[in-house]
Amino acid sequence: MSIPTITLHDGLTLPAIGFGTYALNGNAGVQAITSAIDTGYRLIDTAYNYENEGTVGEAVRRSSIPREELIITSKLPGRYQTYDKAVTAIQESLYRADLDYYDLYLIHWPNPKQDHYVEAWQALIDAKKWGLIRSIGVCNFLPEHLERLENETGVKPSINQIELHPFFNQEEQRIFNDEHEIKTESWSPLAKANEIVHNETLQKIADEHNKTISQVVLRWHHQLGAIPIPKSASPKRQLENLSIFDFSLSDSEMGMIAELTRQDGRLNDQNPAEYEEF
Repeated sequence: MSIPTITLHDGLTLPAIGFGTYALNGNAGVQAITSAIDTGYRLIDTAYNYENEGTVGEAVRRSSIPREELIITSKLPGRYQTYDKAVTAIQESLYRADLDYYDLYLIHWPNPKQDHYVEAWQALIDAKKWGLIRSIGVCNFLPEHLERLENETGVKPSINQIELHPFFNQEEQRIFNDEHEIKTESWSPLAKANEIVHNETLQKIADEHNKTISQVVLRWHHQLGAIPIPKSASPKRQLENLSIFDFSLSDSEMGMIAELTRQDGRLNDQNPAEYEEF
């Protein structure tokens, strides 16, 4: 299966789709992640707060794919955003996973009320210089947060991982990211399954292409220029989610999906201007 690749502004190359690991823990989690790697996923996404960096690391070790062919992502939690704590947390992330480096490390949320995200960013910049991280980015950062990072440190993120799905398509944020050479990555790309699978518009498009609704939605992400990171413990569904590069959505179909977005479309009302994650 040929998966397109995307090169970030700092030169790191990623596959155009990744694998999310939230709530994949323990031996069952290792089996699910190993299955995903065997199926063809090479971009694996975890976080300090998922409490499964060790699970991801074990799956990497059990995999038949060499470490250098995998792109492993983790994320810094809000409670460790002061500089010294951030440096220690990055080291702890690596110890938990038993890895020598992360390919991509992100600040999980800006937590602007705490106002530590710039020093957290400086810790990521330094960790990259030390060889602990290959590429550095953020999650859930609004334009004002991204501008402040670049203005105060001279370094802009390579990735901004944001909530992005048909019911919340983040058009303005995506445009800002594109204009600043920041790649958009999509968390919760399939929104809530029970709402997605019963959507008549998506079903109509899926029927037209003889594809599943999930495949249509993931293809929509790809054509937006975003990198979706769907999660599934099912080998069948893992393969299905990966099989999105043998068809295309028309401009009309992309427009139909665009019309599904809502102003209040966030799944859990997590507005980065106010929401805090620790």
